Amino acid sequence: MQRPFRFGVICGAFSSAANWREQARKIEDLGYSTLLVPDSLHMMFDPLVALTIAADATTTLRIGSYVFCNDFRHPALLAKGVATLDSLSGGRFEFGLGAGYSVADYNLAAIPYDSAGVRINRFEESIQVMKQLFTQEAVTFHGKYYTLNDMQAPLKPIQKPYPPIFIGGGGKRMLSIAAREASIIGINAINKAQGMDVTDSTPQALEQKVAWIREAAGERINDLELACPVFRMVLSDSRGQSDQVFQRGGPVMASELGSVQESMHTLVGSIDQIVETLLERRERYGISYIQITANLLDAFTPIVSRLAGQ
Repeated sequence: MQRPFRFGVICGAFSSAANWREQARKIEDLGYSTLLVPDSLHMMFDPLVALTIAADATTTLRIGSYVFCNDFRHPALLAKGVATLDSLSGGRFEFGLGAGYSVADYNLAAIPYDSAGVRINRFEESIQVMKQLFTQEAVTFHGKYYTLNDMQAPLKPIQKPYPPIFIGGGGKRMLSIAAREASIIGINAINKAQGMDVTDSTPQALEQKVAWIREAAGERINDLELACPVFRMVLSDSRGQSDQVFQRGGPVMASELGSVQESMHTLVGSIDQIVETLLERRERYGISYIQITANLLDAFTPIVSRLAGQ
C-alpha cells in the first residue's frame, strides 16, 4: 500500500519571533505538512521553544524535532516537554529522537562522546522510559543508564498512545531499531566525522537500507512511513538547460554532478523529471515523506503543489 506524499521543511534559523512566525505561516500556506527544527548546541534557539511558537502561529502545520539528541536531556525531562508541546499544539507534534552524532556539540558541553554502541544502547533505553511515561500514570524503571522511582506523569500527549516517533539512521542497527520502535523512519547516508558518506546514498545503498527496515519491521512494515531528506536540488528546464543549484553548503562543481545525481539526498532535472523521480522512489522503495532544507523552500514548492496528498 502506497502512502500519499507529504513534505517537511528543516528550518531552525530566524532573526526574531515575528520572523519565525512569518516563516511558519509561509511553510503552512505553501502546502508543506511539517516544520522540523534541528537540535544543536551551535544553534541560537531552543527547539522546544521555537516549535511552541511555530505551533501557535499556525493552525494545521505539524511540527517536529529533527532530531532531539538523546544525551542532551534526561528522558523524564524530555518526555515532559514532548507531552507539553503535543498538548499546546493540539496534537500536531512529531517526536524525532536520535542517539547523537555531532562531536562538536558534545565537546561544547564537555559531554563524553561515547562509542556509537554505547550511545545507541542509551538511546534504546531512553525510548523505553519515555514510552512508559507517555502511557502510564507512574513509572518505576531501573535500567543500565536510567532510573526512575515512582515517577508521576500526569500530563499525557494528545496523540495516542504518544506522538509519532521519528527515528533516522544510515546503518543496520539504527534502522532496525527504528523499524521496531518508530512510526516514521528517516533513511540517511551514514554520518562520518566530516559529514555524510556520499557513497552510502546510492540506489544500491538505499535498496539495502530498505531491506534492513523490512526485515526488522516484520508485520509492522505497512504501519511505517518512510522518509528521506533532500539537501541538494539541481533544477533545469525541460531541455536540460539553465541549471539552478539549490543546496545546503557551497556550490556544486560541474565535475560533481555525475556523482551526486543518483544520491537519495539529491534531486536533479526539470520539475516534471523531479516529480517522476519521486514517484519512482515511492514505487521502488516506499519513500513518501520528503524533508527538504529551508534554502530549497521556494524552488521546491511547485513539486509540493503537484504531489502533496497524492
